[in-house]
Amino acid sequence: MSNINWIERLGKWRTVFAGWQLGTRAKGDPECDAVRDHREVTMMLRAEVNALTGILAEKGIFTAEDFTNRMHDECRYLCNEYERRFPGCKATDYGLELKPEIWKDTTAGWKQ
Repeated sequence: MSNINWIERLGKWRTVFAGWQLGTRAKGDPECDAVRDHREVTMMLRAEVNALTGILAEKGIFTAEDFTNRMHDECRYLCNEYERRFPGCKATDYGLELKPEIWKDTTAGWKQ
């Protein structure tokens, strides 16, 4: 095992992602702090899921094909849920498909 704390090191990237999303902001800026926190959680969750998936596949609990099939099922489910949550928007293989006459009502009140 390495002396490098890779978990802490991965967490450092939160600042880059927050800057990419919001531009450079000082620590203590509430919006940027929230984005930094969210990015860190997302990165750690990805690492945890990848680690667990690798271990479970290596131990023969499931195959890579089982995992891929379930991922497709879960992604399809979430896409359908998001379509219901955000009427007028649908994800396609080419991007987002918007129906402007519906989407304008969905986004009414969103910060411009």
